[in-house]
Amino acid sequence: MIKIYGNPMSTCTRKVLATLAETGTPFEMNVVDFAKGEHKQEAHLRRQPFGRIPALEDDGFELFESRAMARYINEKASGKLVPGDAKGRAKMEQWISVETSEFSGNAMKFIYEYMFKRAQDPAVLEAAGKALETTCAAMDRQLAKTPFLAGSDFTIADIGYMPYLEYAMATPAKDIFAKYPHLMAWWNKLSERPSWRKATGKA
Repeated sequence: MIKIYGNPMSTCTRKVLATLAETGTPFEMNVVDFAKGEHKQEAHLRRQPFGRIPALEDDGFELFESRAMARYINEKASGKLVPGDAKGRAKMEQWISVETSEFSGNAMKFIYEYMFKRAQDPAVLEAAGKALETTCAAMDRQLAKTPFLAGSDFTIADIGYMPYLEYAMATPAKDIFAKYPHLMAWWNKLSERPSWRKATGKA
């Protein structure tokens, strides 16, 4: 059985938990306690050399980085979270790259400030807000054409944004998202998926 070493409150752990739920993959959850600094202790550093979470172990196979873990889980389960055609996969990878490079880091500035109480310089928040405007506008244009980012089907690309949106919606970043009706309709649909409710402890 797949073992996950992470924390249910962690954004990256939630990506993996959602993927596991979507694919119906059984797993064993091993909670890494942030408060005790367990993610920086030697036992976890052997699994994840950068002292982050989550990490995965599957019958001796070890893996870290949540996006790679999501791809592995889906492929092992013969899941439907990766498009079967080259163009669909390319679109999925495009939006995964956008999440990594343009969305999550900027959303996290608001999450740090308003959720984790880790003060951010006002100039940093202003720059993050402007960057989110650009990214959300691009997402909104895509979501005006297709129900999900990579096309007609829900994929790993959609999962990648969900943890950051979940937390950022409780910050002033919500006002940025609210300007984009297609993005908001997409998020409202995603946030009610049974897999996401399970991953976030709501079901």
